[in-house]
Amino acid sequence: MAPPSPTSFRRLRLPLFVAFLITAAGPTYGAPPRKTGKNLGNNNGAKKGGPVPVPKNNKGGPLKAPGNNMGGMPIPVPGNDIETQFRGSWAIDNPNAGVAAMQFQLMPNNKAVWFDTTSLGPSARILGPPGNCPKSPELNFAPDCFAHAIAYDVETGQSRTIYLDGEPWCSSGHLWPNGDLVATGGTRGGSRSVRTLSLANPNANFVEKKNILADKRWYSSNVVLEDGSAVVCGGRNSFSYEIVPPNKLEFAPRKFNLPFLQETTIPKKPGPGMYIENNLYPFLFLVPDGNVFLFANNRGIIFNPRTGTIVRQFPKLPGGARNYPPSGMAALLPITLIPGNIPAEVVICGGNTENAYASVDSKHTRNRVFTPALRDCHRIVLTNPASTWVKEQDMPSGRCMGDLVHLPTGNHLLMLNGAQKGVAGWENAMDPNLTPVLYMPNKPMGQRFKEMAPTKIARMYHSVAALMPDGKILVAGSNPHSKYDTKAQYPTELRVEKFSPHYLDPALAGKRPVIAPTSEKVLKYGREFRITVKFPGGPANAQDVKVTLFYPPFTTHGFSMNQRLLILPVKVVTNDFITTVAPPSGKIAPPGYYILFVNFRGVPGKGIWVHVD
Repeated sequence: MAPPSPTSFRRLRLPLFVAFLITAAGPTYGAPPRKTGKNLGNNNGAKKGGPVPVPKNNKGGPLKAPGNNMGGMPIPVPGNDIETQFRGSWAIDNPNAGVAAMQFQLMPNNKAVWFDTTSLGPSARILGPPGNCPKSPELNFAPDCFAHAIAYDVETGQSRTIYLDGEPWCSSGHLWPNGDLVATGGTRGGSRSVRTLSLANPNANFVEKKNILADKRWYSSNVVLEDGSAVVCGGRNSFSYEIVPPNKLEFAPRKFNLPFLQETTIPKKPGPGMYIENNLYPFLFLVPDGNVFLFANNRGIIFNPRTGTIVRQFPKLPGGARNYPPSGMAALLPITLIPGNIPAEVVICGGNTENAYASVDSKHTRNRVFTPALRDCHRIVLTNPASTWVKEQDMPSGRCMGDLVHLPTGNHLLMLNGAQKGVAGWENAMDPNLTPVLYMPNKPMGQRFKEMAPTKIARMYHSVAALMPDGKILVAGSNPHSKYDTKAQYPTELRVEKFSPHYLDPALAGKRPVIAPTSEKVLKYGREFRITVKFPGGPANAQDVKVTLFYPPFTTHGFSMNQRLLILPVKVVTNDFITTVAPPSGKIAPPGYYILFVNFRGVPGKGIWVHVD
């Protein structure tokens, strides 16, 4: 549900757990589709509801919070989760959204915003209202009557078009603390742009500030810091990073050179326009001490974002290249909030060999070879000074260009989308990986992967997947072509799907907790707060309950930027409410909007939007 108005500030604490021009839509499979409205040029039928306002004190500033209030909490009993053999189900959510999903962000009003390139031709949808054909700076100011961005209501399947200036092709992004979407970089006239989309205005278009970034940012990545500012890192021929401040478009840009990005550009460029790199869209994660973990190609470092100082270098990760174009997957594993030092661990899976791109891309070879994608995974504890890479169990199948998505349970992630051969780029991959894989990092070795119900739609280059408040996974996109092509072997894909994971087994419907609208939605660092909840599955205790906070990522090219899931400590559980504690600081939970979930024995209810600062 969309977030209602805020309530008074109470205090809460939760349980701890250790250890998107396609043909008409095809039939649904696995489960019947829910009814949706037609593809509309506006947002008719969308449910009402707005984001939670950020509270102010009597001087207009943000409310302050006391220190960390976490203590010893009950720990859910291992094996207490309800087991199910349900392998999930798929349904078509919209037969034709009209715009391919290259870049994606779920906003706190339950609108999923996605956008595509603006300079490579028409989409399959007219820009609303009728007759709206603005002159495009990316098309020599010729009129462009087509939409390149939409806001998609994830509850109704309806959407409206959004006007998008400039060229955000292969850009990056994040949310500001106030819930506005920020998109950074791109190419051509947009390579140094910052664009914002207002959360407060339901009919907003993107507002673009050109030439504000310190460096060109094409194939860069973002990570939000503890104060709501964000590092924008890397990009083609951009061996640097910079910091974009929160909630404003006017700022003095400052570039921090980062030679590490040049060092990891391997193999070297063999000729004009013949890029390989293997380190674009680098993986970035905020570490609990406020520093940033950066992984590019096959190497990782931790650096201080305020100074550029490298504070730790990690051993080379063996096996191949993990970033664009080999395009593996990476995620920060769920973080359990415990007193003292909070551990943080990263997993990296898949990708391809160092030479896989040069072996298949038409700029590099006439004899194309689609190299099988990697199956291996590796983990490393960022907060342990003595840690090194640990070999994880291999995935059931090789995967490049996949998505690695957190699930609300706090002990499952989902791998989906991508290909089993080749790399990212136009027509550079084949053999789509249609089978999602449930990843359970806390299970014993040999039991950590479970194949789920397959889809029938190939989601190749330029596809996305993201967790929704109802626990389903929205899947959209796939366009491995320079223009919209509906007749190719792997066509431009405009159908939108939703995948229902194992915990949405119909047999478990009576076990899902129900969070009441009266629950507190403005959370202050370190403070207790209360969740008003009902447990239809029967009486609950602290060993049965887990509360999780999910930060909605900006997703593109297989990397969910800023994705993190926190497991909160639980103080009190009754059949009517839970008392838990908000995260201790912005280093653990950057300020902004999160989805809060309550799980009963591994079965999550629908989440609600909350604001944390």
